[in-house]
Amino acid sequence: MGVVNVTPDSFSDGGEWFTPDAALRHGLALLAEGADLVDVGGESTRPGAERVPEDEELRRVIPVIREFASRGVPVSVDTTRAAVAEAAIASGAVIVNDVSGGLAEPEIHQVVARTGAVYVAMHWRGHADVMDELAVYDDVVTDVRTELGRRVAELRAAGVADRQIVLDPGLGFAKPGSANWPLLSRLDELLSDGFPVLVGASRKRFLGHLLARDDGRPVSPLERDHATAAISALAAAAGAWCVRVHEARGTADAVRVAAAWNGARNVGEDAR
Repeated sequence: MGVVNVTPDSFSDGGEWFTPDAALRHGLALLAEGADLVDVGGESTRPGAERVPEDEELRRVIPVIREFASRGVPVSVDTTRAAVAEAAIASGAVIVNDVSGGLAEPEIHQVVARTGAVYVAMHWRGHADVMDELAVYDDVVTDVRTELGRRVAELRAAGVADRQIVLDPGLGFAKPGSANWPLLSRLDELLSDGFPVLVGASRKRFLGHLLARDDGRPVSPLERDHATAAISALAAAAGAWCVRVHEARGTADAVRVAAAWNGARNVGEDAR
């Protein structure tokens, strides 16, 4: 899943793809580099970001989604708003990627049930301006699984079929740096709940701190792509359904390595 941020304040690309033409060019480049679909978002969810009005989010994303869909590109909309999700699906989006899992606007579940779109429910505890205050866990993996289980129950109650549901552990969202690694290393526990899993580690803060310079300064977002590709390989080998990335070529190569790795293991197991 290639990220197309139609925002002026993204943490990773600083509004580089803010205009519709630039967003389209970037999405097509991601596809050429190996992405299978594009994820179009019109509201930054970086730590501390302020919300944009609904009409502005619609103005940013709908023309871009419509253009991708007209070219046969599989497209996802990154939104927490029911009205934006509905307009995006009507414009050709086939996936709703909701970082709030429906907590921001529960009505989004009815939109998904009515349209049959695939729905990514991410683990979330609050909007970007408050999420760092909510990063308190007993066992982060157990807590995330429990809270995502509540989102699944709410989706089912709204009439969403299990086949529509994808889960996302929400790396970096209300998670201090150290809390993200158990979610990755114990990804099999989340997969055991029986739903496809999306992993979104690309260029996030915990990678910047992992790769920090000798003076302790985190490396910039653009310097985190190699580490992102490593996570992509490990996540794919563990059985993740999808990885969401800003740079597609490195991850596409990494996923091919993971597929070959798992394929060779399966051949060996069959021969025994």
